[in-house]
Amino acid sequence: MKSITINGSQRESVGKKATKALRNAGQVPCVLYGGDKPVHFSAPELAFSKLVYTPSAHTVVIAIENGPSFNAIMQDIQFHPVTDRILHIDFYQLFDDKEITMEIPVHIIGTSRGVLNGGVLRRNQRKLRVKALPANLPDFIEADITPLKIGSKLYITSLENPDYKFLHPVNTVVCQVRRSRASVAEFEDDEEELEEGAAAEGAEATEAAEGQE
Repeated sequence: MKSITINGSQRESVGKKATKALRNAGQVPCVLYGGDKPVHFSAPELAFSKLVYTPSAHTVVIAIENGPSFNAIMQDIQFHPVTDRILHIDFYQLFDDKEITMEIPVHIIGTSRGVLNGGVLRRNQRKLRVKALPANLPDFIEADITPLKIGSKLYITSLENPDYKFLHPVNTVVCQVRRSRASVAEFEDDEEELEEGAAAEGAEATEAAEGQE
């Protein structure tokens, strides 16, 4: 999995006044959990743009100024309810021999037979939660929709991989191909036409029979 480096500065004070001062200076207060003790640090808000505003999944290298570096993943983030500015981020430290849980984006590949025949692809799961060792975390999970017909579903069991395990029920639907509303309406119109045609033919047959009498 690709990694993004965040250059941060260790926070000497974690009180409300100090936190507010950091935010006013364009810094984001952060905490790294998972090690021997929490590590409090801050970094410029712009430093998180490639980590936060992207559909891709990344691990993070937190490089503390004049200090150590840590491998981590983003665990939680808080935004301002009005301005959407980043208020706080929690990270969780990674260890090579310890499995971690993470949400991984789903990439659709292939061309569905059902879509080619007028169906509509519905994506039920855009991200899937997996558990794996850090080295086995994928950048994304491929979902091949080529064999899907109209009415078919792609279940999570079709995406199983020995490098990681899914934390979802086995009947989880990743995506499916449904009949479009237009095709449903067209199908109903065709049925009505067939019924009307059959009724007309029946009436004509009745009239012919009555005429012969």
